[in-house]
Amino acid sequence: MLKDFVKLEKPEEEEFAKRLEEERSKLFAAQMKIKDAGLPVMVIFEGWGAAGKGSVLGKVIKNIDPRFFRVKTFPKPSKEDLRYPFLYRYIKEIPEKGKFAFYDTYWMEEITDERMEDLLSDKEYEERIDSINKTERTLVDNGYLVMKFFFQIGKKEQKERLEKLLDDKDTKWRVDKGDLYENKHYDDCLEVYDQYLKDTNNPTAPWYIIDSKDKKFAELQVLEFLNQGIETALKNKNLASPILQNVFPLKKTPLLKEVDLKDKTLTDEEYEEKLDKLQDELRELHNKLYRKKIPVIIAYEGWDAAGKGGNIKRITGALDPRGYEVLPIASPEPHEKARHFLWRFWTRLPRTGHIAIFDRTWYGRVMVERIEGFCSENDWQRAYNEINEFEKELTDWGAVVIKFWVQIDKKTQLKRFKERQANPEKQWKITDEDWRNREKWDKYETAIDEMIKKTSTEFAPWYILESVDKKYARIKALEIVIDRIKEACDKDKKD
Repeated sequence: MLKDFVKLEKPEEEEFAKRLEEERSKLFAAQMKIKDAGLPVMVIFEGWGAAGKGSVLGKVIKNIDPRFFRVKTFPKPSKEDLRYPFLYRYIKEIPEKGKFAFYDTYWMEEITDERMEDLLSDKEYEERIDSINKTERTLVDNGYLVMKFFFQIGKKEQKERLEKLLDDKDTKWRVDKGDLYENKHYDDCLEVYDQYLKDTNNPTAPWYIIDSKDKKFAELQVLEFLNQGIETALKNKNLASPILQNVFPLKKTPLLKEVDLKDKTLTDEEYEEKLDKLQDELRELHNKLYRKKIPVIIAYEGWDAAGKGGNIKRITGALDPRGYEVLPIASPEPHEKARHFLWRFWTRLPRTGHIAIFDRTWYGRVMVERIEGFCSENDWQRAYNEINEFEKELTDWGAVVIKFWVQIDKKTQLKRFKERQANPEKQWKITDEDWRNREKWDKYETAIDEMIKKTSTEFAPWYILESVDKKYARIKALEIVIDRIKEACDKDKKD
């Protein structure tokens, strides 16, 4: 893209001034339309060192109310950053609906730097590119506008600008070793940048190459492209996004009505004996997990009163409290609802070597939100693939993803509801919403069957816990968690 880049012709001075003023006014007017439409806008500035990204950014944001935008820069990843998936620190910073986020470099710099330093193999590079393309696509599908600008200047022009900055003690700090390396190895960097831009240039999130030799003209180019993007996104706001076919291998799963709940019981003696033994084993494995820096994500879904809480308690009873977190998931808060539905789960991921246990999960999208009409049909139909991609990111990172559906029958649920109502110490556990959900049992069962069928992948399969006897379900969960962690530890050959 950079090699065959054709520069736009700069207009004559009078026309230039007129167009610049018009585009500034358009952006000023567009911010209220964006707010009213709930359109989140991501504006990414990449480019050569000293190409003028910062100065153009400063001019562009002058046309926007400061309450409607944030500016974010990304330094090299810290040791703490490296304990999370590559995408983690970037997805954390996506904007809310109706607001702008401007990024002075985003994930491009981290990848291209590592590529030039030979820290990424071809396979790792391809995986990163695939992750970025899928993430940008799912952001756009979920209503985001993603605008990407690359500021292009030649080697000679860059050198002159760097020397000018270095000559002034007040601007010398703006030049780092990376900028000097970039100019010295301009042709090598050009190859890497050009390849990256080609690999991530998509119809839903294309790259715009900005001729930044003249900084004022660069501002006009950015404003014109940005305003066009906003106008198009507002027109397309209510159009449905495509439903993509699943590309991941799936495991065959039974329908809930086919799950045999009979004879899945344990005596008290069997339970206590197995519980002590399994918790001791899990306790030892937790130490190994931490040493090998393997993250574990345990996701619980199930019928109301199925016994998720007690099940979780028996898992955590074997863990070092410094190395795990239980995350009860309720209805999204306003700031969570204003972002991509997976954002609040990305921001709760565990560090390497730690365990995150989710009591309710991202699957609310295809259950509660589907049944209760909290999202459109297009939203929840798309979510199956988006969830599979999310979980693939986690397993590719090295996480063990364990998903439990805690299963009971309708008769058992009614019995437990009545017991809760009759017990003053447990009345807080039963709500009007539980009774309302029970009335929709058949609708939920249909949704759950579809959810399990479409998201039980080979890398993150569903496990059904037969929980008419809670003791049986607890032991089965412990056994599965232990087996999956053992498998991960055996696969990781590091001492």
